[in-house]
Formats: sequence, C-alpha cells, structure tokens
Amino acid sequence: MSDYQSQLHTYIQDQRPNFEDLLGQMVEVPSVSSDPEHAHDMHRMAQLAVQYLEQFGAQASIVNTKGYPSVAGEWVAGRQHPSLTIYNHLDVQPAQEPEWRQPPFAFKKDGDRYCGRGATDDKGPALTALFAAKFAREVGIPLNIRILWELEEEIASPNFPEVLQNRKAVPPSDSVLVSDTIWVAKDRPALSCGLRGLLVAKLLLRTGETDIHSGLTGGGARNPLAELCDAAYSCLDAKTGRVKIPGFYDDVVPPTRTEMKNFLASGFQVRLFKEAYQLRSLRTSDPQDLLKRIWASPTFEVHGLTGGHMGPGVKTIVPAWGELKVSMRLVPNQHPSKIFRLLKKHLRARNPDIEVINDGELEPYRGISDGPYAEALQEAVAQGFGRRPVFVREGGSIGAIAVLQRAWKVPILFMGLSLPEHGYHAPNEYFDWGQASGGIQAFVHYFDHLSRMRPDKSKTRLKPTTG
Repeated sequence: MSDYQSQLHTYIQDQRPNFEDLLGQMVEVPSVSSDPEHAHDMHRMAQLAVQYLEQFGAQASIVNTKGYPSVAGEWVAGRQHPSLTIYNHLDVQPAQEPEWRQPPFAFKKDGDRYCGRGATDDKGPALTALFAAKFAREVGIPLNIRILWELEEEIASPNFPEVLQNRKAVPPSDSVLVSDTIWVAKDRPALSCGLRGLLVAKLLLRTGETDIHSGLTGGGARNPLAELCDAAYSCLDAKTGRVKIPGFYDDVVPPTRTEMKNFLASGFQVRLFKEAYQLRSLRTSDPQDLLKRIWASPTFEVHGLTGGHMGPGVKTIVPAWGELKVSMRLVPNQHPSKIFRLLKKHLRARNPDIEVINDGELEPYRGISDGPYAEALQEAVAQGFGRRPVFVREGGSIGAIAVLQRAWKVPILFMGLSLPEHGYHAPNEYFDWGQASGGIQAFVHYFDHLSRMRPDKSKTRLKPTTG
C-alpha cells in the first residue's frame, strides 16, 4: 500500500461536496455541440473548464479551432519525468426525449446519484480525473499530468486535428489515457481495448418534381420510398443483421479466443443488457454471439426514411423524393473509405439513380491489452474498485482517438467509469459517487505507476524502471 493511501481516502471524502458542486455547474451548461443555438454555451463551457483547471493549480488555456475550442491544462513536474495526457470531452448529446423525469440541464442530486445530461458522458469522468490530478500534485507524484478536454466529440471531432497542431498548448505526451467508455456490469470493472469505427451515409432519390395523386399515376410512377426500401434490403438481412454488400467482410479479423474469454468474464448478462437499454427482443440470446456482434463485428443500420406525407393519417400520394439515413459500424482493419466505395458500387448496380453521400466517417481503433501500460492500468483499477478488470472492446466510436494515434504514435489506453444503467446518450442520464470515488483512487494509482517508468524517447513509449 502506498504511503499516501490514507491521505487519499481522507481527500476523497473531504472533496465530495466540492465535486458535487462543480459537476452541478458543468451539467447546467447545455454544451450541445450539434445544435448551433448552443454556440454561446459551448464557449461558456470552455471558459468554465479553464476556470476549474486554474483553480486546481494547472496551467490552462483555450485552444481555438475553426469550430468549437478544446481546453488544455498541465501540472508540470519537470522534463525529466514521464508525461501523461488524459482525454475527455465536455460536449453532450441533445436532450429532447419526452422520457426525461426532470429538466435535463437542471442538476439534481439523488442520494449517490448525480442526474442531468452529460453527468456520465463525459463531465463526471472528466471531473474525476481532475480531482485525482490535484491530489497527485499535492502529494508530489513526479508525473507531468496533462488534461485535454474536447468540445466536439459528439459531432465526430471535425477540428481535433487542428487542436493537436498547436504543439505549444497541446504538447505530445509519452502516453494517453481516455476516460470515455462504459463498463459491462457494475460489479466487474472493464477496460476497453478497441473501438468500432463509423461510416454515415445518406441515400437520396428523386423521381419527380412534386408529390402526385396515386389514383392518377400509381403503378406507372416510380416510388422513391419503395425503391430506397429495396436498396436497404439489398444491403442488409434485417432479421439476422448480416450485411449483404459484396466485399464488406473481406478485412474483418475475428476476435481471438483470449478476447472472447475476457468478453465472457466481463460480467455481461443478456437479461441485464436488455433491461439497461429497454430492449424487448434481440437477434440472438446467446451471450457469446451477442458480445461478438456488439463489440467485434461490423454492422449496417437504418436510422430514418423521409419523404412523402409525414403528417397524421394517410395521404395517398406518390412521393417525388426520398432520403434514407444509414450507418455502418466498422471493426479494426476495415477502412471507412473502402467501405464507402463498396457501398456506392453496390447501389450503383442496384439502382443507379440513387445518390450516395458520405455524411461522416471515423476510423476503428485497436488498443493495448498487454505490456507494462496495460498491467499498470489493471493494477490501478483493482486498487480503486477492489477487483481486477478484464479487457473488452467498445461498440461505439471516439473520433479523436485515431487522430491522436496518427499524430503522436504513443500508447493509448482506456479507463472508462460509466455504467450501462447511467443512461449514456439516453434520457435520465446520471453519474454516481461510487464510480467517482473509485475512479479518483484508480487514477491516482495509475499516476503513481507511470511516475516510476522512464521515458524511452527513441521509441515514443515508456519502459519500467529497473533496479
């Protein structure tokens, strides 16, 4: 047990009111990056973040871009010591669902729960790292700790490369720790070591100049909505989820036996999965098959079909146009640009009149699950939460990660603190004190582990100190 263990326990208990106060202030800034009406709130969030960092003794700055800024902070220990960048994001999803039981941007404390949009994704984990960094600095852990808070993660990080070009405000570190992922079960910590990528596309089809009466033209006029449904059917077996685009699976590497063993040891239960996401039924009830599907297999999803009469009742017209919104989650070794070419080629052969538009893409990422960093992180999480974590993959995407990997070429690891029941991207989102307090401990222990590694600048990684 480290010398500072008792100090850390006292610090965490003493700082709880401050943690709750600061989280409440953060949640009540509606930093919805996808809505231009919240542009002022985005800049207000950046200013508040700098204020927090400076209050905690860090050197802090706003890093401006063509879009929304990022915020960078650092506690300097000295160039002779290792450096770590902790990545979180402070922008949030919209909160327009009717199921909210409270105003989403009005912070509410309910026992150990902290309710409000952004509480778990990702303001609570960001604040957890901040409190851990403050303690590490106070007890003199010799590690250069850097904070990087993005404000465009929820819109696929379009300007994040520009952030990393500002080497003065955002210098490269020896390694990166990302705290923006989800455990599988509350009683079993899980560390992600892979992210699926994403390709978003719109399929547009116009067959006329205006909506027309089906009694006069039906049977002769083309129906763009029906043809778009046919296009979707040609891409996906809706019952099994199997993607039918030729060549789609060519580069997929299946998970190893060790990975599948870890997946199954994560505490995953089909029943709890259904309850957490309010699902009435699934394509499969086999745990191994389901885990492979949501973490290690690519997908094709249909998100919306628009055109024709969208109001109440039935208006018997043949639409003039239609739009189908789709996306594909991609796994490591699949490249979004190649998959987009395959999609266009397939649809061109099926229906050459459909216009296929690339509406955004993110690369998949395969992370680290062994070696000194992974071992240090597993040990730190075990000290924070009382149980050794397993490595899993994440079914979602974080756009900044592939950008960081290309720019810095350093080890990137993930230590998420969110739980399925926290309502990630869902109504009635919350974070909880148990995850925050355990997270502070885990972060501090990880800082301590890294401080005892020595930089190997020639290989852009750290090696354990010998002797």
